[in-house]
Amino acid sequence: MAPARTPGGTRPSRADLEAARGATLPDLLGPGLRLLICGINPSLWAAATQAHFARPGNRFWPALHDAGLTGHLVDCSAGMSDADREHVVGRGLGITNLVRRATARADELDPAEFVTGLERLAGLVAERRPAVVAVAGVTAYRHAFAEPRAALGRQERELAGAQLWVLPSPSGLNAHASRAGLAAAFAEAGRAAGVLPPDPGSPLGAGRARPPRP
Repeated sequence: MAPARTPGGTRPSRADLEAARGATLPDLLGPGLRLLICGINPSLWAAATQAHFARPGNRFWPALHDAGLTGHLVDCSAGMSDADREHVVGRGLGITNLVRRATARADELDPAEFVTGLERLAGLVAERRPAVVAVAGVTAYRHAFAEPRAALGRQERELAGAQLWVLPSPSGLNAHASRAGLAAAFAEAGRAAGVLPPDPGSPLGAGRARPPRP
């Protein structure tokens, strides 16, 4: 596993990034989990800093802040502070990945890795019991769930009793999704999970928040 970096310290060097290839990144989880966001796999930057979605240019944290899911803009490009970890999990959010090993690009992964990752994800959801699981990346979802025609949004199926959503990938390489579009998608999943209040004006958001699971 790549060593964690001190939050607020220096960003990883090229050598640090190469050393992080194949490394893993622990899940970010806490009590009271409501919305579990599932990324594709860690970037080299995320593995080097041991912080989810840490690579500069990734729009994950800006989109979460714009959606109202975090109270401030999290910057973990040089590592995630304990205060930010507590803030994120304290708002009922959690982060995991379908595939645990770090790569420079998601297209370096084998489709079989997504299937194996789904088995782990299902076990995690059964154990932690979030209201909503949101997979951030439709292509990864299609590989893992063997649903080649899956579209963005709430899925008909559930995962271990949790609502299952597919959100756009926040990667800077995803030119199909704007920051505003990402924020809207994350906000909708947040409302469904009960992290954000329901939006009466949205037929998708209204009435979908669930009570905490026992």
